[in-house]
Order: sequence, then C-alpha cells, then structure tokens
Amino acid sequence: MTRPLIGVTTSRRGGWRSYLMHRLALARVGARSVRLVPGEPLPEEPLQGLVIGGGDDIGAEIYGGKVLPDVRIDPERDKMELSLLKAALPQQLPILGICRGSQMINVALGGTLHTDIYEVYVQAPKMRTVLPKKRVAIEPDSRLDRILRCNPCLVNALHHQSVDRLGEGLKIAARDESGIVQAIENEKAPFLIGVQWHPELLVWKKPQQRLFAALVRAAEEVAAPLTAAAMVS
Repeated sequence: MTRPLIGVTTSRRGGWRSYLMHRLALARVGARSVRLVPGEPLPEEPLQGLVIGGGDDIGAEIYGGKVLPDVRIDPERDKMELSLLKAALPQQLPILGICRGSQMINVALGGTLHTDIYEVYVQAPKMRTVLPKKRVAIEPDSRLDRILRCNPCLVNALHHQSVDRLGEGLKIAARDESGIVQAIENEKAPFLIGVQWHPELLVWKKPQQRLFAALVRAAEEVAAPLTAAAMVS
C-alpha cells in the first residue's frame, strides 16, 4: 500500500527547519510529507492529510482581535492556510494543527484568539522552552486522551497566543495549570485535533509519536484526497 502523503504548512522564512522535524516525525510512523509554502506551486499528487504548522502570529484582523505592535505576522501564509482549511474541512481530511496551526483551525471555524495570553492570564508563568516542562491536563475520554494516554502530560511551550472563543464544532481537549487552552478537537470528524505545543520537537516521547501515528492512520482511510485544484478553488 502506498504511504499517505501529508502536506505540512510552514513559513517561507526559516520554515525548512520546522519542516524537517515534521518530515522525520511523519516518516517514523509511515507517512510521506510535502512542504506547503506561500507562493510556491502546490503538489501535483493529492494529499491524504494536513499538518498546519507553527510559526508567526495570525493577523488579528482575521478574527477581530487586538492588533499588537512589534509582533511578526505572515499575511500570505494566513491566506494560504485559510484557503487550505476551507477546502479540507468540508472533505473531512485528517488535520493536525500545531501551535499557530491549532489557532488557525479555530479561526477558520469562526473562533477567536487571545492575542496575548499574559494580558488575560496575568498569573501564568512566562514559560518558553522546547523541553517538556509544561504540565497540561487532558480532558478525560476525549479523543486526545485516548491517543496520548498520558494525563497529565508534560509538553513544551513556545506561544503567547491561545484559543479564546471556540470555533464551530470544536471542544477543549486540554488546558494547562493556568487554565490556558492547550488543545482542541472535533470528535465527529475523522481526525481534527489542534495542540498548542510542538510534538514534532518531542518525537522521542511516546505520547507525541502516538499523535502523529493517529493522524497517519486516519490519512490511510481517506477515500477522497485533497487535489491541487480543490486547494485553490
């Protein structure tokens, strides 16, 4: 059987480093991957799944948020990912959102974000580390709980934005000790999960391997892959 092809969105600047980590994580669990970058040609081969990756802040004007000075945004990537999600969500293509990608799933479904979590969660520690030092509580009996099989879980933290109002069909799947949303999901979809941490940097941890493996298993069952024509329609 041909290994499923997973599209991975990244930033144009510096995104190749992030893509290499995703490529490794997906290859370990039996998938091929292709990098999706704003302004670059879309792959000719249809996709069986998507990873909406981490990166710059999402433009606040997209979800009616507060515009902050001195933050890096990527309008072209915002446009590309919203277009991809507009095509992929109705087809129920398996999708994993990572950090910014989790937020983008929420925004694409009509949700909003906290543009700066430390303005809302003033007591939250300002943790920024690629190491698994943040403790998150997974919602019992959620799909994420059944996949990760660790509760609480230790994850990394590289964000200052988070989900505020949930998008259509989504529910909270994890929070950290400050109450900040750390994961979202839609259990009615074949696979639609967003995590605020970076599992591609924790592939040596079994729970994070299982997250990528679950995405790939769902991708293997896709009957109608996402074509380039659908991605730009």
